[in-house]
Amino acid sequence: MKKSAADYLSKLARQHLSVLAEVDTLAASERIKKAIWFKGPTVWILAFSIIIASVGLNVNSTAVIIGAMLISPLMGPIIGSGFALGTNDLDLLKQAARNLIIMVGISLAASTLYFLLSPLSLANPTELEARTSPTIYDVMIALFGGLAGILENSRKEQGTTIAGVAIATALMPPLCTAGYGLAHLNMHFFLGALYLFIINSVFIALATYLMVKVLRFKTVSGLDPATSKKRRNLISAVLTIVLVPSIWSAFVLIRENNFERNVVAFIQENQMVGRSYIYDYNIDGRDVTFRFAGDPLSDSLKAGFYANAAKFHLKESQITIKEHRLGLSQAEMDQLINDVYDRTDAEISVNMSQLSSLQSRMDELSLQFSVMSDSLLRQNDSLRLQNAALQERVDSLVMATKPRRWRK
Repeated sequence: MKKSAADYLSKLARQHLSVLAEVDTLAASERIKKAIWFKGPTVWILAFSIIIASVGLNVNSTAVIIGAMLISPLMGPIIGSGFALGTNDLDLLKQAARNLIIMVGISLAASTLYFLLSPLSLANPTELEARTSPTIYDVMIALFGGLAGILENSRKEQGTTIAGVAIATALMPPLCTAGYGLAHLNMHFFLGALYLFIINSVFIALATYLMVKVLRFKTVSGLDPATSKKRRNLISAVLTIVLVPSIWSAFVLIRENNFERNVVAFIQENQMVGRSYIYDYNIDGRDVTFRFAGDPLSDSLKAGFYANAAKFHLKESQITIKEHRLGLSQAEMDQLINDVYDRTDAEISVNMSQLSSLQSRMDELSLQFSVMSDSLLRQNDSLRLQNAALQERVDSLVMATKPRRWRK
């Protein structure tokens, strides 16, 4: 009984998880090679998509950015590079790398020119800032997006996965953000966004390389053991160089996020200290400044305050206390009011940014759903036509096999 159940599960797994029977590597090879070419209309499509993405980033419009990602031809040379590595096609690798470098140059030039000429300057450019601090999570998105992309390229029946990969891995926005950094001489934007683009490119190519090996694409030429070892070492070195900063960035992001949560939780339970209260606070990295209004804090109250903060993993060295006593002078009162207004404006800005992000996510999901719905409708129509043709063929075969006297 146990053996039959195991055999059934094994058979079920092979039926649903096996991909070799559903792929056409020869057709996929031709598609990938064609997507590498970069001349004529492709050059203009790239330039137009870069301008569209730059406008979307400039006005904080996620829908516009998604549209630019869908029409961009940048994915072709990146997948082509991984494909060439996997099939040992050095000529194709050189061609894909050259075209990718040219594409990046045109993209940076177009986006830099746009942001130099654009009169619009947002006070809170959330879409631009979101592309300046890549983490290990971006690595995961690029890797799994690349795996989905090469599988979609290899399928006999093409679907909408490539469009989803283009949206998820987001190759265009980082280049546009890098152009913004060049236009405004802001190295934080330029280097952060360029690093995100490198992450996306490297791990999409890596995913393609791995899947080409798994799906057993035909190789152009074999490699001797020494050359194969050198290639593996080179790939490992590139991956390490790209991975380490993203892991550190993710660690810093998580640590700062945890610190902010601890501060908020601490304030909720310790807003009143004696006859003073916390009316404002400011977080800078892993340091926090608390602003008090009310009676002066005695040494014993401060000691208790620090002791309570330690329960929330906040060290005394990370805390700065600023007091505004009762009986304030006019200048102190003005400062207090300005602090409250600044805090309120900051909270409103954060809330608006969060609302904007949620709206952008809703727009993105809506567009993906629309694309998937259209594809399903097309596939359903195709299946209906195939079913009708098959039924017609069956009927004709049945008629052909009947004796003549039954055909009346």
